[in-house]
Amino acid sequence: MGLIPPSGTMEMFEKARSLERVGRCVLHLEVGEPDFDTPEHIKRAAYEALKKGFTHYTSSRGIPELREAISEYVREWKGFEADPDREIIVTPGTKHAIYCACMALLNPGDEVILLSPIWTTFFACVKAAEAIPVELHAQWGCSFDEEELKEKISDRTRMIIVNSPNNPTGGGLDADCVKAIADLAEDHGITVLSDEIYSRIVYDGFRQVSPAFLIGVEHTVTVDGFSKTYAMTGWRLGYAIASREVVDAMVKFQQATTTCPASFVQAAAVEALRSSQECVEEMVREYDRRRRMLVERLSRIPGIRCEKPRGAFYVFPDVSATGKSSREVVMELLETKGVCTTPGSVFGKLGEGHIRISYATSMQTLSEALDRIEEYFENLLSR
Repeated sequence: MGLIPPSGTMEMFEKARSLERVGRCVLHLEVGEPDFDTPEHIKRAAYEALKKGFTHYTSSRGIPELREAISEYVREWKGFEADPDREIIVTPGTKHAIYCACMALLNPGDEVILLSPIWTTFFACVKAAEAIPVELHAQWGCSFDEEELKEKISDRTRMIIVNSPNNPTGGGLDADCVKAIADLAEDHGITVLSDEIYSRIVYDGFRQVSPAFLIGVEHTVTVDGFSKTYAMTGWRLGYAIASREVVDAMVKFQQATTTCPASFVQAAAVEALRSSQECVEEMVREYDRRRRMLVERLSRIPGIRCEKPRGAFYVFPDVSATGKSSREVVMELLETKGVCTTPGSVFGKLGEGHIRISYATSMQTLSEALDRIEEYFENLLSR
């Protein structure tokens, strides 16, 4: 357990809660959780399943109806084929899919290249498997130096992890970058683990290219889930798509740990995938409205440089002009202004100099938080 780092996001959340317990008003921009309710038709499907007594164990692979729905979904939205019987596993949350994949594929001493900055869970899962994370700088989560990637690959490289659209930056990998990763992985016999949890939350016509679309499931593990797209964080449901051998190994790990996801939650997920997607489109339109306002206002604040995200619901402004570490900036923002954000350093060493702001909250909260952030930077830079 000493190998696994604690969650930097939850650390900030707990610090904010401690201030709230003594009466402070805190605006929460640290947690990446949709502020929308789960759509009614999805909740209704779970309720109907409960009424019918669908409350017992299922296959550790997930119910056949859901695996078939996932297969149809990836064919339509990601453009590749996946055998629902052998190449898909449904898991209690996407985190568990990532953990099972790392435990199935990595041995102690293996190296894993991560496009950094990247979500903290990847570092935890790689280290839990006693493998070694190797960071490759991905500028704003959108591009990287292909030659630098080639230099990072060694005879110990077992996996490349891609998270696009990216948490924490909101960036999305260009199609040429995805192709470069896919080609190198195929040439060197390396698995690409692609986290596509934000693939439906995209803007300005951007669409994520899945590595599996380019090189198939034999060389990839594609993970996705329902938490972000359908505002189902508390339902805990994700899935992975990989070769038969990898999925079989993940199934064994799931059998030994969680057995299976909740049965009635799986029934709700079938409804989510096969019913109208208008609820998703409505949420994305609102995220886009918040994104535009947030980037516009942050870009006007001296000392901040902020790129416009292509996806997800985060911005990752550069605050290095302050001369302070990202941790110092977020702690001062929390303690002096009551605005809780996340230091970029928790997303890898290449996240230093930035802070992550989640806009999965109301326009009113964002507007008030921006007023406080602006005050903080004006006071800081006028000293």
